[in-house]
Amino acid sequence: MKTILKALAVVLTVGAVPAFAEEAAAPVDPLSFNVSVTTDYRYRGISQTRTKPALQGGADYAFDSGFYIGTWASTIKWIKDGGGDANVEIDLYGGYKTEIAKGLTLDVGLLQYAYPSNKLSPSANTLEVYGALSFGPITAKYSHSTTNLFGFADSKGSGYLDVSATLDLGDGLTIVPHVGHQSVKHGSQFSYTDYSVTVNKDYAGFIWSAAAVGADTDAYVGPNSKNLGKAALVLAVKKSF
Repeated sequence: MKTILKALAVVLTVGAVPAFAEEAAAPVDPLSFNVSVTTDYRYRGISQTRTKPALQGGADYAFDSGFYIGTWASTIKWIKDGGGDANVEIDLYGGYKTEIAKGLTLDVGLLQYAYPSNKLSPSANTLEVYGALSFGPITAKYSHSTTNLFGFADSKGSGYLDVSATLDLGDGLTIVPHVGHQSVKHGSQFSYTDYSVTVNKDYAGFIWSAAAVGADTDAYVGPNSKNLGKAALVLAVKKSF
């Protein structure tokens, strides 16, 4: 893990080359949609689909004032593996994003994770408040649960801190290194650090991606004691419109 963190630190010190527009940007539609297919839905380093493929999609609306709302959904398997009865995750979120100083952007909001009819006790449904600061290619974000976290008993007040960077290499190619730490209140055995390095390529109207992702924990297991945080290569393709 120390080697991974050192490698990430080196990557983050490489500044992205500034790009300057040669002409005025075209008006941006405030309403956008996206659909994607992935070989494994990894969230904070942990597979939500038993390391199997997932179908995902979402919609976002950005107001001129800086406020935004959106929704996103994905197929999942972990709740049924845990004895519940939900096969989909639906996220509902809203927030406000603004530049608070030259080059420094603040993003704050609420995110509701909903698992319809999950039948777990405590419920898997989770509400988080989040805040993020971005400067250049680097973003630091903290998410804080105001309910129990994803079905963990007595876990209200859990937190997730992560740092990522989007490094634009030109010609539609980006590299996104990431490291984060999930702290589970009253459940330290389930706290862990996750990491990933994702390569994205914009080609033929789609975003193609490959990510090396994992987590330094063996506390999250699926059927047959499969380690859901084991390091793996995840491939995905996404279409936005």
